[in-house]
Amino acid sequence: MDRAAKEELVAELNARFAASTAVIVTHQKGLTVAESQALRGAARKAGASYKVTKNRLAKLALKGTKFEGLADLLTGPTALATSEDPVAAAKVCFEFAKKNEKLIIVGGALGGQLLDAKGVESLANLPSLDELRGKIVGLIQAPATKVAGVLQAPAGQLARVFSAYATKNEAA
Repeated sequence: MDRAAKEELVAELNARFAASTAVIVTHQKGLTVAESQALRGAARKAGASYKVTKNRLAKLALKGTKFEGLADLLTGPTALATSEDPVAAAKVCFEFAKKNEKLIIVGGALGGQLLDAKGVESLANLPSLDELRGKIVGLIQAPATKVAGVLQAPAGQLARVFSAYATKNEAA
């Protein structure tokens, strides 16, 4: 890789870190190409990204970002998962690590807060932003639906009473 390509990669990583809410650092020793591609695909599907980078270049890209404290975790065969959703990257890495012991979660960061492996696991067990939005919408809609049902019930009862009287008068 020539110097210009390295500078371009550092700039791209720096921009990704600036746009991300969460970064997860993993060791992926012995991961096959197919397994790595499956992990990348799962990350893309969840709205995250997973990238294997040289530690030196990643450390340069971390400078000036809120994730600067992660530089100490970048040793050995590392890869970085990033996402704008605070939970997506952690969830993808944690789920993949449960199925494949070759992927080890080293740590991560949520905003400026550094997380160890247990912290990343706790983050992965939280509901995603979309799931939380769905729950909030459900909670908001449930009372409105109940109110509408209560308001419609008397009108329905009146309609049944009128119908019964009309049927009774027709029969008589």
